[in-house]
Amino acid sequence: MHGDRVLVQCMVAALLLVAVVEGTNGPIICNIALNKLGQCRSAVTGKYPPPPTNECCSLIKHANLTCLCEFKDALPALKIQPSRAFALPKKCKSNQRVPPQCKP
Repeated sequence: MHGDRVLVQCMVAALLLVAVVEGTNGPIICNIALNKLGQCRSAVTGKYPPPPTNECCSLIKHANLTCLCEFKDALPALKIQPSRAFALPKKCKSNQRVPPQCKP
């Protein structure tokens, strides 16, 4: 169990490092600038999260959801509940479909 947590944390750190090296305007993962992820944080964390903000929904509408699925197992290490994260497209009334492998 502890080994799995360390592996996930190392994976997240490696992905962030790759994003920093590859992003020209700051780190970008799955079409989302990492410095803007905070706009969705309140909608995917805590016991009773509020609805996503307009800014969050704008990010979600441009996100590559298939790419984000690759990070599904790393989200809890960032204190993000995957089920809430992948519910955002519907809450934001986005036309994007969450890939089946992302659904809880």
